[in-house]
Amino acid sequence: MGVKNPRLIFKEVSVLLRSIPSWVTALFVASLIAMNLLANKSIAGLPDWLALDAGFLFSWVGFAMMDMTVKRFGARASNYLCVFALFANLVVICLFFGASLVPGFWSSAFTESGDVDMALNDAVNQIFAGNWFIVFGSSMAFLTSGIFNNCVNALIGRVFKKDGFGTFAVRSYVSTFLGQFVDNLVFALIVSLHLFGWTLLQSVTCALTGAIAELLMEIIFSPLNYKVAKSWEKHNIGKEYFDLVGAGK
Repeated sequence: MGVKNPRLIFKEVSVLLRSIPSWVTALFVASLIAMNLLANKSIAGLPDWLALDAGFLFSWVGFAMMDMTVKRFGARASNYLCVFALFANLVVICLFFGASLVPGFWSSAFTESGDVDMALNDAVNQIFAGNWFIVFGSSMAFLTSGIFNNCVNALIGRVFKKDGFGTFAVRSYVSTFLGQFVDNLVFALIVSLHLFGWTLLQSVTCALTGAIAELLMEIIFSPLNYKVAKSWEKHNIGKEYFDLVGAGK
């Protein structure tokens, strides 16, 4: 099988983004941006063997969007969505960096006397300026885990003959847990191990406990996610995309 023509890929992605409900893409991109910002904060007060960054509060949202997308549009479409979200996130990071260079003062830097705490102002600027190490680590973790999650989800879906909530739950729970573990572990090994001073044990336990915490969120919202995905099928959402993909076979 030869390499697909870039023009055909561009056309397929364009039609896909028109076919997927816009709120899914918006939530996906927003969760990725929020996750990367909050990854700058390491949560304190935890046991020595446990380490988490605040980004885990949003990471489950992206996986929920991927699960619904795989259910309706397939793993390849969800992979395209991951790449688009990553590109959009990098654009926002560049804009944040530009905003950090704009002269001015953050509201949180003003003291009660009306003076400006320049150290605090510079610290906030640094957060939005981003750290190339964190950006690289989060991007690699997101792309790796996203593609892994989509492929595992689709593979499990092919094993089951029935297409009810039970099948959706199994494929979502397994792929989300494994995908989140990969996401957390890759980020911890690239970033937290060096930047936050985590140990290897903390990196592994963070990946495991973070995956469990995010799996719980997936379990809570999976009935709603299933109903949304089924409603897409009922109302034939994505017909233009399926017509294009079918024509290309």
